Amino acid sequence: MAPPHPRDPSTASNYEQVTVSHYAVKWNVDFEKKCIVGDVQLVLDVKQDTSEVILDTRDLAIRSVSCAFNGESKQAPYLFSQCQAINARSIVPCMDTPSVKSTYEAEVCVPVGLTCLMSAIGQGSKSSECGNQTIFSFKQPVSIPSYLLAIVVGHLERKEISDRCAVWSEPSQAEAALYEFGETEKILKVAEDLVGPYVWGRYDLVVLPATFPFGGMENPCLTFITPTLLAGDRSLVNVIAHEITHSWTGNLVTNFSWEHFWLNEGFTVFIERKIHGRMYGELERQFESESGYEESLVRTVNDVFGPDHEYTKLVQNLGGADPDEAFSSIPYEKGSALLFSIEQKIGDNARFEQFLKNYIQKYAYKTVSTEEWKEYLYDTFSDKKVILDNINWDLWLHKAGLPPKPEYDSTLMRACKDLASKWTAEGSEAPTDGEVFEKMSNSQKLAVIDAIRVNKGIFGDRMPALTATYKLDQAKNAELKFSWLMLGLETKWTPIIDASLAFALAVGRMKYCKPIYKSLFGWSATRERAVSQFKANIPNMHPITVKAIQSLLK
Repeated sequence: MAPPHPRDPSTASNYEQVTVSHYAVKWNVDFEKKCIVGDVQLVLDVKQDTSEVILDTRDLAIRSVSCAFNGESKQAPYLFSQCQAINARSIVPCMDTPSVKSTYEAEVCVPVGLTCLMSAIGQGSKSSECGNQTIFSFKQPVSIPSYLLAIVVGHLERKEISDRCAVWSEPSQAEAALYEFGETEKILKVAEDLVGPYVWGRYDLVVLPATFPFGGMENPCLTFITPTLLAGDRSLVNVIAHEITHSWTGNLVTNFSWEHFWLNEGFTVFIERKIHGRMYGELERQFESESGYEESLVRTVNDVFGPDHEYTKLVQNLGGADPDEAFSSIPYEKGSALLFSIEQKIGDNARFEQFLKNYIQKYAYKTVSTEEWKEYLYDTFSDKKVILDNINWDLWLHKAGLPPKPEYDSTLMRACKDLASKWTAEGSEAPTDGEVFEKMSNSQKLAVIDAIRVNKGIFGDRMPALTATYKLDQAKNAELKFSWLMLGLETKWTPIIDASLAFALAVGRMKYCKPIYKSLFGWSATRERAVSQFKANIPNMHPITVKAIQSLLK
């Protein structure tokens, strides 16, 4: 087994000596045997003299020029991949590092009646010679890192949103998905105005089964989406803005290694909120940014890792670690907060937005490290060197814990905290009218509940009244329901137990499952039931989610 690469510990490939410029994949998806069989041809560019090509693999049975790889489709007939961060090596031998970008083409043979989609432009389909299979062809002409290789196979229905956008889902969800994501083209146009032309041709979405462990995955041409976004009121479409933004920051300009992951996610969150601001007003952008700092970043630093943990740094040391172990809101929210702070200090939003567009243009189709980004920032704002020098770069980039909080416009956040204080302030009378709460946006409602969670020590026994007044047990917005469940668990409200167990069973998104199970495991009244439910449900869960929850039992 080759040792980790000295510059990117998440790969063992010798990508600086020889690199993959193109993959030609042929896969046969066999649901009966629960495996994928195929072959791959690699086009290699030799950079330095070398006698070997080292590829990353995981759990592949490789026989000469063909390979067979074992997987499990727990909800047959349905298959989907999740290659980020270093899982592409599980389905194809490759240089599994974001530093290597390649084009690819593929032919995939699936049973008749099923549809195959990939992170590429479809080239059509044809019947196999025996007639009981369909062969789908794909081409991805834009070079991508291995983690963006993606495939989904299932009984899928397509609904058109615009001439370049469509949403795919199982037929039972088709109409709901079309409504929920009907503004995708509008969001895409706002993004193009902000950061430049969309180069990927199509922007389609596919709603995956509940076992999908993330909110979304920005696979080129085909974003994967969790069904928890189907709230019925478009209240969670900010996730779509996030995944669309990845078309520039992440997919087009890519972090050099997973130790610089914040360059993907921090930029994407920052620009996503720029899009939100252009669509709904600057106060909304300010509110979303402050919410991200207070409700996500602070909680992750203090409650998930602890303020001295390596994984609370922006630039992390992943030597010997699977990047999935470090996955959290840190690169998202700490990275976004840094960019927000820099924009504030520069004092010219329009100029900073032009910097974003120029940065993307300069590094398009390439990878970038933190130092390269910082150098370009200084080159662009050479007249602001004194301001930039006053930023504590070591604190922001290389130190653990919370960074300084930027100065947000707290107009909308104040209203949320004022309402929350009526539930938590000593001697206060709990509101009996839900009208003020009902008129708030879903993001503000979430901020109210999260503010109560921060002060839950003096919340007392008001959980039944809060639930009834705001009808939280009827919430269709998954974020709001999750926050309500967590408040109930944190205050040891026994009526919340059954609802929490049911939610964790029905929803495979790791953002929800892991904290709920952590609370259930830590409460003596629920530990035995929760452990039993989790272990019984492992065959129906995604391996990434299983691994994350199993870590709570160690």
